[in-house]
Amino acid sequence: MGVWNHNLKELNSFQVSNSDVITYHNYSDEIKHQAMIDTLKLFNRPMVCTEYMARRNNSLFSNILPILKAQNIGAINWGLVSGKTNTIYAWDTPISDGSEPSLWFHDIFKKDGIPYNQEEINIIKTQTGIK
Repeated sequence: MGVWNHNLKELNSFQVSNSDVITYHNYSDEIKHQAMIDTLKLFNRPMVCTEYMARRNNSLFSNILPILKAQNIGAINWGLVSGKTNTIYAWDTPISDGSEPSLWFHDIFKKDGIPYNQEEINIIKTQTGIK
């Protein structure tokens, strides 16, 4: 269970005290994300960021992946292909007619495999060493 809300102090304390690997969610920009990492590093355990990419929150591949890579923190992106889980939409901004938002929230690829944003794909490849 990932640490995700700094206000849940008792739960967070239990989670990190009973985890060999600390997992966490952070959908904030690089400054707030780094602050969370700094706090969790105090427990001296390996970390995996289980959710991090939210374009409207300035949590992007371009500013978050380099931080995670530099600090050897594993990362899982929530959403890959537009479709079943509807993660092109933000949690609190439904579009009643089902049309595509101009700014996708999570997903990386359209249903036909075309990237939502090719520059993001280039960043992912660079950060992960994929050629």
